[in-house]
Amino acid sequence: MDRLLANGTVNAAQSGEGPPLFLFHSLLSDRASFDAIVPELQRSFRTIVPELPGFGRSRPVDGGLAAVADRMAEAVREGAGGAPAIVLGNGYGGFVALQMAIRHQEIASKLILADSGAAFSEPGREAFRNMAKASREKGLEAITDVAMRRLFAPEFQAQHPELMQDRRAAFLRADPDVFRAACDALASLDLRAELAAVKVPVLVLVGERDEATPPPMSRELAAGLPRAELKVIPGCAHVPQLQSPRQFLGALQGFLL
Repeated sequence: MDRLLANGTVNAAQSGEGPPLFLFHSLLSDRASFDAIVPELQRSFRTIVPELPGFGRSRPVDGGLAAVADRMAEAVREGAGGAPAIVLGNGYGGFVALQMAIRHQEIASKLILADSGAAFSEPGREAFRNMAKASREKGLEAITDVAMRRLFAPEFQAQHPELMQDRRAAFLRADPDVFRAACDALASLDLRAELAAVKVPVLVLVGERDEATPPPMSRELAAGLPRAELKVIPGCAHVPQLQSPRQFLGALQGFLL
């Protein structure tokens, strides 16, 4: 069941009963990337899966990642009824969740940051600048192969053609302006000096074969957070909850489940 949050600006699916658990999707995917794990999570949690600002039916917001984080803080407060929530973010959703936790320190009781980080290396920043430039000049279609490679290893793509067709279609549904604004924000983002402000427990997850946010980024993130635990998910890339739901849920054992 969908509901509107943050004064009608954020569309979110909600299912299950229990403590509120929010799932923030990545830039190159959409909220459907959590479909395989929601049935298990909703057995223990009121699971709320928003479309981030500018995606799906959620309205875009100007002002970079900080403004996105503020909009999502508003949505989380409303969706959780004012109580601290557990927030899981994948990729871009992890950066949004982290920025939100820094700017709104009462918002979360726990964080799970999957395939994310606090800052990109210069090659990582250049990749975002290149994607933004190519999409501006030639459209999202011109970078679809690059986007899919950032999500999944080539052999996984070859073994799952129907899934890849679905993921390509999901990527091409993105608003090009929202996509470019997010690329620009990630190309300049650096939250490393602010990590000490996050006092809640954090589980940092990363796919062993993630090329978009490689494991060293997660190691740096975990090292900078006061109460972080790091787990590497073998064989997975940037969206492990979609690639191997059972492994992903297993990595949550002891922290969430």
